[in-house]
Amino acid sequence: MATVLFTEDHEWIKVENGIATVGITIHAQEQLGDLVFVDLPEAGRTVSQGDAIVVVESVKAASDVFAPVDGEIVEINEALTSDPALINQAAESDGWLFKLKLSDEGQLSGLLDEAGYKALVE
Repeated sequence: MATVLFTEDHEWIKVENGIATVGITIHAQEQLGDLVFVDLPEAGRTVSQGDAIVVVESVKAASDVFAPVDGEIVEINEALTSDPALINQAAESDGWLFKLKLSDEGQLSGLLDEAGYKALVE
């Protein structure tokens, strides 16, 4: 079963077989409002935990999305280039941003579970 974890920067990460799918939380997309543009990274890029990787722009603001863990980007969600509003409609499912091959699974222990994240945003 996939584990879903959260960061204090409002990203979610779902890990299956060493591959992490990453996106922004429902809370984050509600704060941003209607998304109009997403600047996605290149597949193959190696990232470190905390690196700004994606920029999401809404009618209200632009915001960075950070790498929740170290890894190599293996896939990006191409659908977002033509339809960034997909994030507003399905932030924690079809609106995912990128997939990472984890380089240090130990970093997952520093992330929040669902209860911890809910406590953070309440």
